[in-house]
Amino acid sequence: MAHPAQLGFQDAASPVMEELLHFHDHALMIVFLISTLVLYIIIAMVSTKLTNKLILDSQEIEIVWTILPAVILVMIALPSLCILYLMDEINDPHLTIKAMGHQWYWSYEYTDYENLSFDAYMMSTQDLSPGQFRLLETDHRTVIPVESPIRILVSAEDVLHSWAVPSMGVKMDAVPGRLNQTTLLASRPGVYYGQCSEICGANHSFMPIVIEAVPLPHFETRSAHQLDFA
Repeated sequence: MAHPAQLGFQDAASPVMEELLHFHDHALMIVFLISTLVLYIIIAMVSTKLTNKLILDSQEIEIVWTILPAVILVMIALPSLCILYLMDEINDPHLTIKAMGHQWYWSYEYTDYENLSFDAYMMSTQDLSPGQFRLLETDHRTVIPVESPIRILVSAEDVLHSWAVPSMGVKMDAVPGRLNQTTLLASRPGVYYGQCSEICGANHSFMPIVIEAVPLPHFETRSAHQLDFA
């Protein structure tokens, strides 16, 4: 959960998000080193009147500043491609959930169960219980089992939406007439919040997403209770 004046990312709740945080730190360190070097060169050029004639026409320096950027790009590209393919890999999901975007709420369907679907509307301020978050809580939470690969099918019924949960490292566009898929795996129990990340109309900011990750026995109990209720 993000907090006011937070400068970094939310705490990772999935292996993919952990890899994204590591890559962010890796790329940011390279940016810091390049920025420091460029700043030093600028200050040195401005503050001194001396000129080294050996660097005015030096093949060695030209080779270095041609090869070095290529090496840096490879150091950034390789882990980036690994994470990209990791995010796109879906092997033997234990559960499939279909998320459908509407103006302005989400509807969910557990496709592995019969008649297990619901709509998730944002809760109004007067209906919130102590400890619940304004503009982020929904009347129905999407419950998933911990440490189980989940396939999320995302689409929309009216306009463009985007199903995003930052702490899970998940963001997938919901396009009318198109079925996109992504995967998530919760590494620990908890409640994780997200929102629609595509401007979709007047109430775009009132489409929260709530994922509740619970141990597998609790998930089976709750899903059976919802089936009985349905």
